[in-house]
Amino acid sequence: MKLIVGLGNPGAQYEQTRHNVGFRVVNMLATQRNWHWERRGRAMLSTGTIGTEKVILVKPLTYMNNSGEAVGELLRWYKLKPEDLLVIYDDLDLAIGRVQLKPGGSAAGHNGITSIIHHLHTNTFPRLRVGIGRPTNQHVETISYVLGIPAGDECVQLDVGEGRAVDVLPLILGQGIDAAMNTINPDPEKVRKAEEKRRQKQEQREQKRLLQAAEEDL
Repeated sequence: MKLIVGLGNPGAQYEQTRHNVGFRVVNMLATQRNWHWERRGRAMLSTGTIGTEKVILVKPLTYMNNSGEAVGELLRWYKLKPEDLLVIYDDLDLAIGRVQLKPGGSAAGHNGITSIIHHLHTNTFPRLRVGIGRPTNQHVETISYVLGIPAGDECVQLDVGEGRAVDVLPLILGQGIDAAMNTINPDPEKVRKAEEKRRQKQEQREQKRLLQAAEEDL
């Protein structure tokens, strides 16, 4: 059994904010699979199966800064270990729409993760981060930025990132964290450039081979 927790703030006023990436990702997954939400204690839960793994999607209702209260309660209720947890959340230090998986580590200033670390007494639990980037305007405070609603191209990029986060969840559950990291974490742009470079070298080798063959026929 795995607990997949999307972080965010409850309430219509927060639904489309950058900080609610986690809520939107688990909502998308539940909708795709026709799973239904129900309230249990201080969280909304949606339960189903992915592959052979029973999965419980979680949206804490404690507000972001107290996310650990709900997460800790659920881990104890289901008698799960921190490694059975996957937390999905927004990350200022990743480019908008970039998705990255990590097995643990510090909170890096994210209050929701700080709360979970505090209540679990460990920072060793998997996280799936979705990049929201940092404000381009230096005068915009971080809290205003994360609670703001993206528009235009930024909104499109974030939608793409959230969709990718949903798409990689079966991979994480099926392959495990370490193997999935090798697929998920490489920068797509770097991968594209490396593939283009490899293709160009292959074409150059083929052209050289054809030229040599032509010279031998003379």
